[in-house]
Amino acid sequence: MTKSWILSVLCMLFCALSYSATAKATFTKDQAEEIEFKLQATILGYFAPDGTRNPTLKAKKGDRVTITITNGEIMTHDVAMEKLGIKSETILDEGSSTSITFVATSDDTYYCSIPGHRAAGMVGKFELIKEDEPVVKIKGTIPHNGGKPLNLGFESGTLQDWKATGDAFINPIFNTDPSPVHGEEDNINFEGKNFLSSGGTKNYKQTGTLTSVSFPVTQPFASFLVSGGALADTRVELVLAESDEVIYRSTGQGRATLQPVVVDLTNYLEQPIFIRIIDNETGISEIPYVGHDTWAHINFDDFRFYPTRPSFSNELKPEDIIILPPLDPVLNSGLSGMEAAKAMTPPEGFEITLAASEPDIIRPISFTLDYRGRLWVVEGHTYPTPAPEGEGKDRILIFEDTDGDGTLDSRKVFAEGLNLVSGIEVGMGGVWLGAAPYLLFIPTDFETDKPTSDPVKLLDGWGTDDTHEVLNNLRWGPDGWLYGTHGVFTHSNVGKPGAPDSQRTKINAGVWRYHPTRHEFEVFAEGSSNPWGIDFNSYGHPFITVCVIPHMYHVIQGARYQRQAGQHFNPYTYDDIKTIADHVHWVGDRGPHAGNFRSASAGGGHAHAGAMIYLGGDTWPEKYRNNIFMNNINGSRLNIDQLNRKGSGYVATHQNDFMAMNDSWSQWLNFKYGPGGSVFAIDWYDQNQCHSPNPDVHDKSLGRIFKISHKDDVWEKVDLSKSSSTELANYQTHKNEWYARQARTILQELGATPEAKKVLKEILTSDPETTNRLRALWTLHVTHSLSESDLTKLMSDADEYIRSWAIQLEVEDQKVSDETLSIFYSMAKNDTSALVRLYLTSAMLRLEPEKRWEVMTNLLQRSEDLDDHNMPLMLWYAMEPLVGLNADRALSLSEKASNPLILQYTVQKLGELKNPTSAAALLKLKKYLEEISGHGSHELKMKLENILLEH
Repeated sequence: MTKSWILSVLCMLFCALSYSATAKATFTKDQAEEIEFKLQATILGYFAPDGTRNPTLKAKKGDRVTITITNGEIMTHDVAMEKLGIKSETILDEGSSTSITFVATSDDTYYCSIPGHRAAGMVGKFELIKEDEPVVKIKGTIPHNGGKPLNLGFESGTLQDWKATGDAFINPIFNTDPSPVHGEEDNINFEGKNFLSSGGTKNYKQTGTLTSVSFPVTQPFASFLVSGGALADTRVELVLAESDEVIYRSTGQGRATLQPVVVDLTNYLEQPIFIRIIDNETGISEIPYVGHDTWAHINFDDFRFYPTRPSFSNELKPEDIIILPPLDPVLNSGLSGMEAAKAMTPPEGFEITLAASEPDIIRPISFTLDYRGRLWVVEGHTYPTPAPEGEGKDRILIFEDTDGDGTLDSRKVFAEGLNLVSGIEVGMGGVWLGAAPYLLFIPTDFETDKPTSDPVKLLDGWGTDDTHEVLNNLRWGPDGWLYGTHGVFTHSNVGKPGAPDSQRTKINAGVWRYHPTRHEFEVFAEGSSNPWGIDFNSYGHPFITVCVIPHMYHVIQGARYQRQAGQHFNPYTYDDIKTIADHVHWVGDRGPHAGNFRSASAGGGHAHAGAMIYLGGDTWPEKYRNNIFMNNINGSRLNIDQLNRKGSGYVATHQNDFMAMNDSWSQWLNFKYGPGGSVFAIDWYDQNQCHSPNPDVHDKSLGRIFKISHKDDVWEKVDLSKSSSTELANYQTHKNEWYARQARTILQELGATPEAKKVLKEILTSDPETTNRLRALWTLHVTHSLSESDLTKLMSDADEYIRSWAIQLEVEDQKVSDETLSIFYSMAKNDTSALVRLYLTSAMLRLEPEKRWEVMTNLLQRSEDLDDHNMPLMLWYAMEPLVGLNADRALSLSEKASNPLILQYTVQKLGELKNPTSAAALLKLKKYLEEISGHGSHELKMKLENILLEH
């Protein structure tokens, strides 16, 4: 029943558009109709054939409505109805179409469900009407000057009454539709015999100004037709003749179809005005990757006066026009490595060194540092098209700065013939590679830097649907697992080679991890878009940077995050956790894509690569420590977000960009700090800044590695493999996190001596720094030096970070004792830390549902978490399986929850289960609600009525 109700609303939305070309049927008072509305979809909105943006769609109650959208660009779009809860398939290719059909039952909203698209303006209204709505058209009058009508509609075929400058208006009058200066698909829809264009989509580079003679305002309203670019310098102005004051201006909205603009001139009656048509926009892009803007022109026709405000079904209103900011200036492109380093503008006290460049390094796509501070770099020659098995061209190089001058003067080839490698990490006896469809391990002799066998296929089933969204950015986590990220448009079904589907795990967006000795694979958290960077702060909390949707997420085990596209695997998710960022890195209101190359003031654009939380010692200014760096690909600059604790998580606040590369070909994919505190960065240097499956659009000969150094950084030649077990334990208190992480990985591989364990336990017990205690805790964990009693004791520690991590480590094997479960119960009821309660909720997601009831009872009643960023949805994710386990008990638990969302979602899932047990539970709830009074339960009662009707 829900689906049919949704269909009804959609029908109504599309039925009564005010333009006849859209609907296949007309209204009759008593008869329902089959009606189809056809709209073009772009990120700017849904457009009717007459140019109306997000038209109000109208239908009678009972009409069967179909909304068909056709994609006007290469981008994912769909159409959905809010109240009805239905949506179309998602389309991607330009010219592709999709539809929804429903029966009109009530007013509703239609919108695009792709994250960020509704906010960018893809949303409109659907209204029910009772009968035909008559349209009364007011006839306008042509302005006069000296008693003669003016040529403001160009019906003379000349520029009589106008004065032109520049080349845009030398031959600007046209009389055909489409015109010879527009594309064949461009519908102009002009009035009378002629209209004016400053160049159309074919001569958009022309510029100039056209000014009319002045004339008095004789009536209170005016209108004119306008189309063309939604650009600041393609506009129509109405100007007071005596003062040259602009009293009204309008651009087009990036389309060819002329639309009427209505101007209220009541305050200017009897005053002389003139019209100024301006085209100062060439449309020329200096960025190789960005095409010229063919909408850099203005079209105009038919200026008239009216005694009352005229009504037009396709009126172009100011709120419908989303004006693009001007393009950012391009200072450089196509520089040599040395020139590129000189062009960058780091902060005072820092310098940039060219560490390596082509031909020594070509197409660096991923890298890591080993325990000697050497760089292991992947050259991605195979990207973007996977080679046949055994014919890959990727290779791994080992670079080292042997004398501290900033240049990587030592270069070795470690391995060749690899295929589509997108991530690398070193340690635990070898080299780990993300190389879809495989996760590979290469056993290695680190004395000779040679593989000791062929690559071992640990996992397969990694997708290659979209080869810039494959598994990537491998990184050791503080808990000893190998972490990585994965994009939304690539679909993977991961398992050990030969494993059946029942032993595989699906992932198409999110963070995954793999244990190097237990050989276990997990999805750590799901959602986001195309994360291409992950790092951990000093408290071991992971963060990812992503593209297109808001860019920053604090990654919680078991969480589900906003997706760029597609649905979560669990159909009862209902909502997902949003960004922690309080900002975006693009400007304008057209959405993230349109803001690229126009957003230098806000951070440069929506596409990000790399993630580095700087913990490289104390030589860099304190303001950089524990904050996250990411490269803004379109903006060619390093962004920084400051990570501030709030509630159970964080808020990410934009800081001044660390530096600009000032080079549109710059594409830093990742960056990491080393033993001296300096940072190395790999640059996939290419004029094409976006993925393409066509290998010919990417340069195949360029690549750089840069080094960022503060003046106080000190180069150190190190080799932690020569350190004793005790020395490695003591590195857990080093100022530079690089030492702690490398030492921990070595101890995880080799084990810790009793003396080393004693040092670690002393740090955990007595060190005044929380971060040092955490490092010791993690190292004890990876060396199997903690018992259950050790962890349960830590659950009563005074520090919330220690208590939280004790919980996560205790449930790593997804089992707990009754004693530990009892401690969880007490903590859920009494612990004052939102962070601890978040870790408890996350822990519940790892336990069998029947083990969760008592702890969830306490967690759900904590009113402190009602407005927390993470807790409401995390609680639902942990609660959701209980609904199917015991419907009555789940309802009872939900009724006691401090957050009404839990009861709402519980009812929703019970309704979707459609079984006798769930129906009986809902009926009990309905009877209970009928016995109580109060407006607060009205919405829930209505929801129950609809659900029970379906049953």
